[in-house]
Order: sequence, then structure tokens, then C-alpha cells
Amino acid sequence: MAGATMLHSSSQSLLPSLARRYSLLFDSCFHFRRLMSTGRLFHSINPNKPSPLAVRAQARRSLSSNKVKDELASPADLCFEGPLKIIVYPDPILRAKNKRIGTFDDNLKKLVDEMFDVMYRTDGIGLSAPQVGINVQLMVFNPVGERGEGEEIVLVNPRVTRYSRKMLPYNEGCLSFPGIYADVERPDSVKVDAQDINGARFTVGLTRLPARVFQHEYDHLQGILFFDRMSDEVLDTVREDLEALEKKYEDSTGLPSPERINTRKRRQAGAGFGKS
Repeated sequence: MAGATMLHSSSQSLLPSLARRYSLLFDSCFHFRRLMSTGRLFHSINPNKPSPLAVRAQARRSLSSNKVKDELASPADLCFEGPLKIIVYPDPILRAKNKRIGTFDDNLKKLVDEMFDVMYRTDGIGLSAPQVGINVQLMVFNPVGERGEGEEIVLVNPRVTRYSRKMLPYNEGCLSFPGIYADVERPDSVKVDAQDINGARFTVGLTRLPARVFQHEYDHLQGILFFDRMSDEVLDTVREDLEALEKKYEDSTGLPSPERINTRKRRQAGAGFGKS
């Protein structure tokens, strides 16, 4: 896999100590298909001791008192009817404003469970709420991508507070762009402030694959899509595929595509970080 960095089984643990099912650490829509024929196969974080039940890690509470003002989601914004379905480019939902979550109740936990179900069914390792048509600041992921293995991770209202100068290319895919893969350059590590599923605030540092997955999903929460981060040269390799999705949208809806790849504005790596 050109330009990719694999996560080895000898890597240190990604998160602090594990805890009860709904104490969570991280928050997408980020997607890698684990196909051996293409080299996209990710190993368990600890293959020698696979978890019998997928767990979500205990959030480390942040001492930061920073509060970012933004429109809060209403109960109606979080209402949904299953089963959830993946929103595909160029649906305007992917560019819409995503509201902050202020209510941490059973409905939110149900939404998280439904998002994990969709992620596993579609062979993904991450998913953001706007990717299933719900415009709120929520993401889920599991770097292993298998139910019952690795660690299920949730981030609510995440915010990037710091990121490394070291940039790395990586072959990315996205559930909202079926069958499309291309190199995207991103910071190797990030520091994140967020809330867990119970509303507790925490800060966490992410590196390597978890940092990559987080950034892809965080972009979704900012209305940024992965081709916005591609170089012009890389974009040209998938331009026809993106144009095909635009045409498919027009044919299925009878509406003009809400955006065109030929008018995209490139986003440099790290651009938009620091926002909520």
C-alpha cells in the first residue's frame, strides 16, 4: 500500500485502562477495507489476547476549562429511525453544519450503537454522524474493524488543540465514496479535547493509525471531505470516479449535483484544526 504506515502488533496500547461499555474515548466516517488482495489488512491491537467483547475505553478527564460556543443540537436533531444508511457524495448533508451535542442520554447511546452496526456492516473502521444523515458532532471508530476485537471508540464534540509538524501520506478510503482510494497527507499525531458518551470532558493524544482515523472523521464534522486534502496530482487519479458519483446523484434525484469536483478548493494538511 503506497505511502501507508501499518500498525504492528507490537505497538503500545492505544488508550488508557479499559472500563465499562459506555465509558468511551474517541469519535467517523473514516473507512479502510481490509482486503488482503490490496494489502489493506489491519491486525488486532493485541492479537495474542483478543477481547471477548468489544469495549469502549475510559475517557481521561481534561482539566481544561475551555468552552467553545456553537449551536447545540436539539432532541429532534438526534432523533432517527433505523436502520441507518450511508450518505454518499455529493449529497449536501456531507457539507452541512454539524451541531454540538449537549444532551447525553439513552438516545445518544442508541445512536452510537446504531453507528457501530452500520460501520461493521459496511466493512469500515470509522464513521461520523453526518455520514448517516445526522448533522451533529459525533464519531465512532474501531481501528481493528471487527466486532468483538480491538477497542470501540467514541468522541463527542471533539476539538483539535495541537498537531504535529510531521506529515505523512496514507492511502485513504471513505464509506461515503465507495470504491475510491487515494493518498492523503496528514499530521502524524494530534492532541484532542472531547467528551465521552456520558458528557465527561477529557484530553487525549493520538498517533499513527488512530490519529489518521480521527482526522478523517473530524474533517467530516467540519464539512471537509477527504478529496479536499488531496494534492492536484492525486486528485487527478480519482477525478473520473468522483464525477461518476456526481452523475449518479443527478440521475437518482433528478437534481443538479450540489458541487463539482472541478471547482473544489484544496485544503492544506491541518487547515481547519482548532475549530469545534
